[in-house]
Amino acid sequence: MMQRFGEPPLPGKSYTLRPGAYAILPLKGRFLMTAQIGEKVDVQLPGGGIDPGESPLRALYREVIEEIGWTIAYPRRLGAFRRFVYMPEYDLWAEKLCHIYVAHPARQITEPVEPDHVTVVLSATEALAALGNDGDRMFFEKYIF
Repeated sequence: MMQRFGEPPLPGKSYTLRPGAYAILPLKGRFLMTAQIGEKVDVQLPGGGIDPGESPLRALYREVIEEIGWTIAYPRRLGAFRRFVYMPEYDLWAEKLCHIYVAHPARQITEPVEPDHVTVVLSATEALAALGNDGDRMFFEKYIF
């Protein structure tokens, strides 16, 4: 059984499966992250939803460019987890199936194009303290230790 993080699903609530691919991106002793700016700042591993017919790796390459403007190389899958959340930007109750990778940032080719996202570079300690969900934090912690 896949590990779940966060709140359990609400009884009687219908959830839409929403697979996604996310990356830990080490860069010269620090880590590239994305911060989603809204009512509060939510620091996340760069990545996002896998479109229908798209592979997790293809989605990872696309989403990292959209969220932080960087290309990546040599992605390696670390594992996956799931969480049940409400996604207000889509007005959707989602079962997020999160595939986690580690990859090498290759180069920055643009500014983030995803609305309300900015690129942040954090130390391992800063990233652990700032990551907004327990699943991301667990995989990040396992990677750095």
